[in-house]
Amino acid sequence: MADSASLLFNPRTYDPGHFDPETRRLLRATVDWFEARGKRRLIEDYRSRAWLGDFLDFAAKEGLFATFLTPASAAGKGDQRWDTARIAALNEIFGFYGLDYWYAWQVTILGLGPVWQSDNAEARARAAELLAQGEVFAFGLSEKTHGADIYSTDMLLTPDGEGGFRASGSKYYIGNGNAAGLVSVFGRRTDVEGPDGYVFFAADSRHEAYQLVKNVVDSSKYVSEFRLADYPVAPADILHTGRAAFDAALNTVNV
Repeated sequence: MADSASLLFNPRTYDPGHFDPETRRLLRATVDWFEARGKRRLIEDYRSRAWLGDFLDFAAKEGLFATFLTPASAAGKGDQRWDTARIAALNEIFGFYGLDYWYAWQVTILGLGPVWQSDNAEARARAAELLAQGEVFAFGLSEKTHGADIYSTDMLLTPDGEGGFRASGSKYYIGNGNAAGLVSVFGRRTDVEGPDGYVFFAADSRHEAYQLVKNVVDSSKYVSEFRLADYPVAPADILHTGRAAFDAALNTVNV
């Protein structure tokens, strides 16, 4: 956080000395990246609605998201852990330099929520590997008609007769939906009524059945509308079913 002499963040005096060495290095490296980019370039990027690719390349190279957002139980390195103090410190830095940077990070946190709450070991391992590769994540809950109403969804999963499903429907106002290596998507089964029919599953934004419609805001951050058209959902993609899917949605929003 900002030093005790001032409640305002100052990049010239910022010293996260209360953290461990790797956390300090990453926080300081993030500040240095923004300072090297400079105010003029940051403003121009904002005005031109430039996607955050350069920053995400930096974050991938440094292992920033992987270090801060991989829980210790899934960690491949000793410095990886889910630590609210570190997350808050990075929030402060992003808040200083621009909401769009914070948004890509925060939406990744949301996208990971249903995964880390899942008992699906394969999906958890896949998420950890994607983080290690520098990927971002997305949280596919809200819809144009229903908003973020977790009681209602028109993302429909039809059993495929082989233990999986075919998913069809739209999601709206989904951050990182243009680039996410994994999108946690909330839907419901067509063959099961009521809460028992809820499903949370993992989708890939690069799959041919994942149709990116548009960015619904005029901004550097990508707040997407996307459609799934007969998207294949294998058993390995299922994160939660029934009441557990509902709980994962609610718990993630409350993180």
